Amino acid sequence: MNTIIAPSLLAANFANLQSEVNMLNQSEAEWIHFDVMDGVFVPNISFGFPVLEAVKKYATKVLDVHLMIQEPGRYVEQFRAAGAGNITVHYEACPHLHRTVQQIKDSGAKAGVALNPHTPVQVLSEIIQDLDLVLIMSVNPGFGGQKFIQRTFQKVQEAKELIRESGSKALIEIDGGVNQQNSVALIEQGANVLVAGNFVFSSPEPLKTIAALKNSVNV
Repeated sequence: MNTIIAPSLLAANFANLQSEVNMLNQSEAEWIHFDVMDGVFVPNISFGFPVLEAVKKYATKVLDVHLMIQEPGRYVEQFRAAGAGNITVHYEACPHLHRTVQQIKDSGAKAGVALNPHTPVQVLSEIIQDLDLVLIMSVNPGFGGQKFIQRTFQKVQEAKELIRESGSKALIEIDGGVNQQNSVALIEQGANVLVAGNFVFSSPEPLKTIAALKNSVNV
């Protein structure tokens, strides 16, 4: 399959969010990544339902919602109603993970589970067959612009093997520090979806940057 590019709105210009979304609509990206932070699970606060609803009015791409929050099960239906196509929760935030994943799937969204850098892939062995996405954090969650963690390459290999052995159809998504220096290697190890924030939005020509990233991994 072709690699999916998912620019992260966390790095966008919030004062011109509609124009940023319109730019992504015109780009070669397939998804728009939407980071939700609560200031509890991660040391930062981003945006929630009203902003997602506003983005949904203009977005023509899948809204890939990443919940970096405590007790995400309390809000699944609201994020789905606000426009989420994919909903990813953190393994570390879900004591009843199977229940939360089923709740996401019952809402009609694709279900993903994210792993912090210190969390081994093997913790997903009992639920991998139920997942649509495995999101591997390649930085510590909470802030954009962090340095890519090199151990990620091995975790992608491990996730790919777990998916293969289980017969799961889950895609592997990478979030944090993705750029053209590491994108090809990530895809070679088994990644399917690349989240790119600062790399896209700090570019003077983000449309060309997205196209270049897309082309570099789909040769």
